[in-house]
Amino acid sequence: MPEKVHHGRAVKRIREIMHIKQEKIAEVLGISQQSVSVLEGKEVIDPETLEVISKTLKVPVDAIKNYNEEAANNYISTFNDNSTNNGAIVGYHCTFNPLDKLLEMVEKNERLYEDLLKSEREKNALLERMLADKK
Repeated sequence: MPEKVHHGRAVKRIREIMHIKQEKIAEVLGISQQSVSVLEGKEVIDPETLEVISKTLKVPVDAIKNYNEEAANNYISTFNDNSTNNGAIVGYHCTFNPLDKLLEMVEKNERLYEDLLKSEREKNALLERMLADKK
């Protein structure tokens, strides 16, 4: 006979695995974070709430109802979504050279600095002329 699954603990464990905070579930359900904590302590969660939670966690309701820690760990350890490769995004091909962009920004900053410096020199020259005229 299969072991009866504690819905609250299953929700908590799946939420933790998915790196989703209680606040996110609370926001979707329109309740407080403390109420989510209480929900995670319930052995049985009503079907409507379970449906909303499963959508928030992006897992089927059955994944919560039939949660098995060992199966979840096996699934997650073999999970491969091909979205990253050692931290690099797979399938992303940069259409520009990042170093070129960096150099463009440095050159732009140099131009802005030169313009600011020119403006300050002009302002100083004007002030010097004004002081000379007062003498």
